[in-house]
Amino acid sequence: MSQNQPITTAMVMAAGHGTRMRPLTDDRSKAMVEVAGRPLIDHMLDRLFDAGITRAVVNVHAHADHLEAHLRARTTGPEIVISDERDALLETGGGVVKALPLLGEAPILICNIDAVWSEFAPVIPALIDAWDEDEMDDLFLLAPTAECLGYAGAGDFDMDRMGQLSRRSRASADWVYAGVQIFTPARALGYAVEPFSRNRIWDKTLARGRVYGLPIPGYWMHVGDPEAVEAAEAVIATGDDTGA
Repeated sequence: MSQNQPITTAMVMAAGHGTRMRPLTDDRSKAMVEVAGRPLIDHMLDRLFDAGITRAVVNVHAHADHLEAHLRARTTGPEIVISDERDALLETGGGVVKALPLLGEAPILICNIDAVWSEFAPVIPALIDAWDEDEMDDLFLLAPTAECLGYAGAGDFDMDRMGQLSRRSRASADWVYAGVQIFTPARALGYAVEPFSRNRIWDKTLARGRVYGLPIPGYWMHVGDPEAVEAAEAVIATGDDTGA
């Protein structure tokens, strides 16, 4: 196995309207909704910086001026680069394609803004340690479908003993995507800059048998609505961990 290229760049998906977060998003983006006294985006950026990420590409759309002003005022890393989607919201796939000139060629992290967790061990370093670019096109952070907060779906993936993933094959699956992945930017080449889901890219890598998963070493919370904000704050308040 050849040595992995260092992972020093992340893309933080922060362009969504946050419709389900209303009224908290009436005057701010979802990324600026506070959980335990800090905006969601600060939770993620601080986690990334602690894990050695030195550069974060953040896409913006809803309430973009407010979000950018906050990012400029941060006094700790990582370095922030803006991918501007003010003219058109491009969803998760189109947003990555538009950002390709900013992302470089080495593997990167892609992070959803509503992924919050309480750690049993450092989560992002564990994901980076599990990455094998010779064997993988994507590595997903996963949470057990039945043991997480703010998620009521049927799960996303089946996982075999080697950690290889496939789409849910039954009415429910044991694992849900936990909002963080390692991604090879070359996988997004050839797609148009238009609104589409990253699932379109995942389908190709899943078909190649190149997608793997890592169970989160922590308790995952999907902060998608005001009730989930309150529930996540309660979990954080009862534990030793103070961030997401």
